[in-house]
Amino acid sequence: MLSVIIATHESERTLVPTLAALVPGVVAGVLAEVVVADAGSRDSTAEVAEYAGCRFLVSAEPLGARLKAAAATTKTPWLMFLRAGCVPEPGWIGAAEHFMQATDLAEGAKRAAVFRPPGVADLLHPGLAEIVKLMRVAFGGGVKPEQGLLIARRFYEKLEGHPTGEDAEAALLRRLGRRRIAMLSTGAGAAR
Repeated sequence: MLSVIIATHESERTLVPTLAALVPGVVAGVLAEVVVADAGSRDSTAEVAEYAGCRFLVSAEPLGARLKAAAATTKTPWLMFLRAGCVPEPGWIGAAEHFMQATDLAEGAKRAAVFRPPGVADLLHPGLAEIVKLMRVAFGGGVKPEQGLLIARRFYEKLEGHPTGEDAEAALLRRLGRRRIAMLSTGAGAAR
């Protein structure tokens, strides 16, 4: 099972499609809870989270501290970090389950995963699209915080979680490095 942690700030509009994309994960029994780590929004972000049944945590701390504190409140063995507006594509449940099972089977596996980025390559044959995206990552494109992060709690804790600061998501991805980040077979788009 996994917990999803969503960073928000004035995110009422972008949070809705993200939460809607997660509903199938709850129905499938893969997603145990969603925690919204908010930076003190004054819009209706809290109401959206409450209506959707999320736990809502507010903190004026920098992004990294908020995400780390939210992760500490969860109990599941897997964590998924998303930004409000990140919308996992259909099929994300199977892709996440496959990655979690494969990683759990490899004792001491120190890997994390991100969603495939959307792009022009999606118009190509699926196999070719995957190759283009992997090449982009391999040759310096790098993964971005907008792609989310799926990571085992024990590995996240071993890395000491997100560093403090506003660049925490990118800093954690850099700390993981390309060799320890897998790309899920499904993508995630941006809310429109």
